[in-house]
Amino acid sequence: MKADLLSPAVARYVLEHSTRPDPLLERLARETLEIAGDDAGMQISPDQGTFLTMITQLMAPEVAVEVGTFTGYSSLCIARGLRGGRLHCFDVSDTWTSVARRYWAEAGVDDRVTLTLGPALETLAAFDQTVDLAFVDADKGNYPGYYELLIARMRPGGLLIADNTLRRGYVADPAHDEPTTVAIREFNDLVIEDPRVSVLLLPVADGMTLITKH
Repeated sequence: MKADLLSPAVARYVLEHSTRPDPLLERLARETLEIAGDDAGMQISPDQGTFLTMITQLMAPEVAVEVGTFTGYSSLCIARGLRGGRLHCFDVSDTWTSVARRYWAEAGVDDRVTLTLGPALETLAAFDQTVDLAFVDADKGNYPGYYELLIARMRPGGLLIADNTLRRGYVADPAHDEPTTVAIREFNDLVIEDPRVSVLLLPVADGMTLITKH
């Protein structure tokens, strides 16, 4: 349960009153926990998955991008929401994304997903398509770089979603100077000052920032 900013009772209530993941997503979550241990915390929460599927259905993107795929939960949720578009995933790990590829195939969405392995700052720089929807959930120190590369390629009215932008609430405490928190705080300050976009930080799970390009 990632809703660290909510009381346990409210967090449970939120999950109980949101569409639950289907058996395939539940199995992926269990496998991720088994093979990744503490790193399984990099996986999004069930309510985030439902949100990503819904927003993809509403946006109906032709080109969607994900930076940071891990074992594939978020990419599977996005791919399921596509209506004829394509999802381009960027990640550095063949090990973790091999799990994602299995689940894409089992879900029948592998024909709408393209995976590119390598440092995303380099692979995104070579990506030459106009982006409608993007989800960023990768190394936090590089969020500004991913943001600039994606916004430059995003159509007006496009949407970029950045995960973990509340950092368990630490971003609101100036005394908390752990490097990842500092990086997220700097990213949040960057986007709210960018005249090219409108921004809404949602207190969902560990924080999800919605950024629309003007």
